[in-house]
Amino acid sequence: MLPVLICQFYPAEGPGFFAQFLDEQCIPWHLLRLDQNQTLPENLEPYAALVMMGGPMSANDDLPWIPPLLNLIRQAHRQNLPILGHCLGGQLIAKALGASVSSNPVKEIGWGSVTPSQNKIAKTLFGESPFNAFHWHGETFNLPDGATHLLSSAYCHNQAFALGNTLALQCHIEMTSDMVHEWCIEDADYHRQGLMSSPAVQTLSDMHHELESNIKQLQQKARTIYQHWLKQGKNTID
Repeated sequence: MLPVLICQFYPAEGPGFFAQFLDEQCIPWHLLRLDQNQTLPENLEPYAALVMMGGPMSANDDLPWIPPLLNLIRQAHRQNLPILGHCLGGQLIAKALGASVSSNPVKEIGWGSVTPSQNKIAKTLFGESPFNAFHWHGETFNLPDGATHLLSSAYCHNQAFALGNTLALQCHIEMTSDMVHEWCIEDADYHRQGLMSSPAVQTLSDMHHELESNIKQLQQKARTIYQHWLKQGKNTID
């Protein structure tokens, strides 16, 4: 079985619960640390799927690894490989497939409800009821041509889209309790700036209130989402 390639862009934003899910499913995975200057492969022949995590940089930044990664995403899409992006990862997918990435009207940080769209793909992935996701972003993506809108929130309309075997998420479903604690420390200035300007930014006390319960519920939802994504790309990953 070929491994899943996971791209990490920032030390504090690793694969989190997604790696735990893959281990539960006995699916091998390889973590590529672009934040440690590891080199992207020229092609995806050794891999079953391409997954990207989050990070504080922008998909529009002039970083040396962004153009080759965009090309790799396009290659995976042409080959119908399963692709999954979380936050920055979702924005990179959108940009690679021809959509724009720009500032969201407000920063969105902390726990917030997301609502599935009224279409079959959204209902299959997310169910029909709103659920609490974790957010940490100031930018958002538009949808590539042919994509299906999947999720929205009160402060960010485009929270997820699907296109073939590709799933792009603006919100974070990969969270663990340790990641929440670490982000609040690592990105404290960003959080403070958001508190002063955005109604979609939680206080630290609100973010940590019933954290374990919120994480447990999010991971239950994430497991279902990842299972459906895995099933969609089953022939490739098997």
